[in-house]
Amino acid sequence: MKVTVLYFAGLRESLGKARDEVVSDHPITAKQAWVMATGRDEMPDNVLIAINQDYVKADAVLTDGDELAFFPPVTGG
Repeated sequence: MKVTVLYFAGLRESLGKARDEVVSDHPITAKQAWVMATGRDEMPDNVLIAINQDYVKADAVLTDGDELAFFPPVTGG
């Protein structure tokens, strides 16, 4: 299974990259994909997650070909 991982705004800046690809032989969650792609054990608490442009929770299971996006909360003013 291959998943495209996208990072937006401050996450892109702090990680130093805009995208990754994660390959796994078995189903994984969005949080597991974060760990595999970033090498970080913890995902920020306030990060928003989307799979194929639909908001999901960190325990959402990915399927082959999914687009997984991580971005900070949107603020306005």
